[in-house]
Amino acid sequence: MKKIYLAFLAAAVVATGAAFAQSSANGNTSISDPDASFIGNDSSREALREVSVDRFEREGFWNVHASPDYGVISGRLFDGAPAGKEPLNDSVNKELQDTKVLGVKIEFFRRGVNSFFVTAARPIPIEGVTKTVSVWLCGRNMGHQIWLLVQDYYGHNFEIWLGSLEFSGWKKLTAAIPPSPDGEHGIVQQSAYHGTKPGLRIVGFRVDCNPMEARGSYYMYMDDLRAVTDLYDVENRDEDDMDDNW
Repeated sequence: MKKIYLAFLAAAVVATGAAFAQSSANGNTSISDPDASFIGNDSSREALREVSVDRFEREGFWNVHASPDYGVISGRLFDGAPAGKEPLNDSVNKELQDTKVLGVKIEFFRRGVNSFFVTAARPIPIEGVTKTVSVWLCGRNMGHQIWLLVQDYYGHNFEIWLGSLEFSGWKKLTAAIPPSPDGEHGIVQQSAYHGTKPGLRIVGFRVDCNPMEARGSYYMYMDDLRAVTDLYDVENRDEDDMDDNW
């Protein structure tokens, strides 16, 4: 029995090493920078496009909220942009204004286990099957954790870890959207029953504060919310096909 267990353990180690080697060869080595071309890639029929979700340019579109027991929170737009941000190769949206960032300030009453939210006035739909979502953040080198809040086609809410805000200056954080294993569980984006309705909506973000650092005033800035999405079904839909939205 012990020999069988050792043989199984050795096989598992070899398989893990092979998977890591292939992942490294493909350049997909970090969960903080996932490669959309390898997420749920079980078909050659994919048309991946990077699209703009929101550029944080509209007054009043993003709301901030925290429990009044924890502190006072406010949000507003500022002129500026991350210097390392690459322009989006999008002929439709490249002429849109992109000069603002969203600033969030929370003044804590005392240290403790608390969270605050940055949410859109209404959930933002993304066409196609979303693979990754990215956003530029200025975290002020605090050990707080930020989560992406999404809804799937059925309106079920999910939270996906984006990363830690323990860095200085601007940084692009990216979250991979895990594919549904069977079309019924997890984040469901695509099904024969869905018609042409977008399968994923961005609700906003939640920041879980490090209780040892949640004191005084904390500032966070956000810009350039994007997604990498598979638009194969959208781009290859017949012009004479009917929309199942009635």
